[in-house]
Amino acid sequence: MTTRGAPGSRVHLLVGVDTGGTFTDFVAFDGEHLRVAKVASTPAAPERAVTEGLARLNIAEANLVHGSTVATNALLQGHHAVTAYVTNEGLTDVLTIGRQARGELYALEPAPRKIPVPPELCLAVDQRSDARGGEVKPLGDASLAALEQHLAELAPEAVAINLLYSFFDDRAERRLTEALASDYFVSRSSAVLAEYKEYERGITTWINASLGPRVGRYLGRLRSAVGEFSVMHSTAGTMSVERARERAVDMLLSGPAAGLVGARFVGRLADRERLLTFDMGGTSTDVALIDGDIPLTSNGEIGGFPVAVPMVDMHTLGAGGGSLARVDAGGLLAVGPSSAGADPGPACYGRGGTEATVTDANMVLGRLPASTRLGGDTALDMAAAQTAVDAVAQQLGTDRMAAAEGILAVVNEAMAGGLRVMSVQRGEDPRERTLLCFGGAGGLHVCALADALGMTRAMVPVHAGVLSALGMLVARRSREMSRSVLEAAAALSDSRIEAWLAELRAQGEAELRAEGVDATTITANASLDIRYQGQSAALSIAWRGMTHAHADFHAAHERQNGYRLDEPVEVVTVRLGLAGPELDMSLPQRAESSASVDAEEHVVVDGCDDRVPVYARDALPAGWWADGPAIVRDAVATIWLAPGWAGETDTYGNLLLTSLRNQSAVS
Repeated sequence: MTTRGAPGSRVHLLVGVDTGGTFTDFVAFDGEHLRVAKVASTPAAPERAVTEGLARLNIAEANLVHGSTVATNALLQGHHAVTAYVTNEGLTDVLTIGRQARGELYALEPAPRKIPVPPELCLAVDQRSDARGGEVKPLGDASLAALEQHLAELAPEAVAINLLYSFFDDRAERRLTEALASDYFVSRSSAVLAEYKEYERGITTWINASLGPRVGRYLGRLRSAVGEFSVMHSTAGTMSVERARERAVDMLLSGPAAGLVGARFVGRLADRERLLTFDMGGTSTDVALIDGDIPLTSNGEIGGFPVAVPMVDMHTLGAGGGSLARVDAGGLLAVGPSSAGADPGPACYGRGGTEATVTDANMVLGRLPASTRLGGDTALDMAAAQTAVDAVAQQLGTDRMAAAEGILAVVNEAMAGGLRVMSVQRGEDPRERTLLCFGGAGGLHVCALADALGMTRAMVPVHAGVLSALGMLVARRSREMSRSVLEAAAALSDSRIEAWLAELRAQGEAELRAEGVDATTITANASLDIRYQGQSAALSIAWRGMTHAHADFHAAHERQNGYRLDEPVEVVTVRLGLAGPELDMSLPQRAESSASVDAEEHVVVDGCDDRVPVYARDALPAGWWADGPAIVRDAVATIWLAPGWAGETDTYGNLLLTSLRNQSAVS
């Protein structure tokens, strides 16, 4: 597609659009220049914010890639379509029973578990397969007719089908789908997740079915408004709108996944590929590790439900710029997970919010200057922020500044805990990495979090406030294919594994070709899930042949668990990742200059003896540096360069931070 710029001109454009809980972010790239925008999200009708942002950038048409929280919010808030769950006789309570795991092991009165599907919507058919997919009892006409009658009486909007061992033989699920698809949104487990574990497969299929109608309606409205576009999925690639309408479960981490693509992209430009990342938005913070590649997991959990389709491996916590501060019944200060969201937003946004948030605390302390413009054009309200923080201070029996400091201390400790979960708890030393922050609020907290983890290097990438939208521009069209096989490794040959991989490749390549990808440009990455026989958990091992698979598994098991066993192993699942070509894109480079850069203003910041300079990030040449304290801001984000830290801009405008206190800790 093309887009209209100045009257009479037409310029090829790529546009990334990331809809978050608080803001919707835009990055437009014309091959040479980037333009960015940030508008308030419109949760009741998310497409309105998209069209508003495109209008603000004067974009009529473009190659657009979109990431959205519509699926995630619907799952977290319980806004599902009424969905019937269809399985084999005797197994209708599997989703209710789950794994019988206790979230609070020692709680005397644990909170009741969510029941995903009410018992009256759990239906059964008289069909059975054996443990290798062989048909024991076929699906009869009478059983199918009875199911159709029962569904007609219940009148659900969607149907999730999950039959035993359908990942070996899906004929019964296909027959059910053909019979029901004209009347309901149907999701079958053999298409959503062709893997073992009936509970995880069933929950994932139910999530896909229950979110499908809502996501489909939203994508349809957006397509009517902006034309064709691509959708970001949870494994850091893109897919077509039609694929997204069928696979709503693959959109649960679309925005965060794009953020990791953007982080990897700018990290490579800055020659920093071993990253610990945190994406701090208005509502939540996402934490991840990147070692060149973006790690995936099939053991994700969202809203208390296991989501077994592959997705980026990250940890999410309810801490963001809009997180609300409150004093609990015991008189202790707490921050989050409740958020002011986009409406009304933090008190300083001047939209009617009255409760103190993390953003209000930063503004009261002077780290977010009063002259800052929200999204580059909307003035902030210092008086409203002060009033909101004063209310917290009064409850705590302290003054305004102490209350604001307390709010930041609490939220920083929560985020530092999340960073430790993804690093220290996995045996990774964060001091050996660069802490890369992004999201609209990340730059205000990066120095404090690096200090908390003893890290000496940090990075605030150019356009950090809209990095997820930037990541969408460089994301590849991709698929993650899988098939459970459950075979003893000793009985498997290379040729048999390759045959399974060939089947997956044929299916995945056909899907990518249908979305316009040239088959000659598709690259593949194969792996096996392997475990000791008798174990329930498996490790993902890159496929290099069965001889290597044995050795690689034993080594990986010892590295992760501290021991290896002289026991037989089995291959659980065969996986294949397929991806189209990468976009040949780089960021505009900045010229070096020896001339000094004047600050836009000098502001009072609590705890600093002198007024602190405020610099316009867009005016900083390559090689510019400053010691903290200093403030650097652009239209979509503000960075607090704390005392004890120094910052320098690289060729692309990334701000590289170095601790002046801990430089000897890690070379």
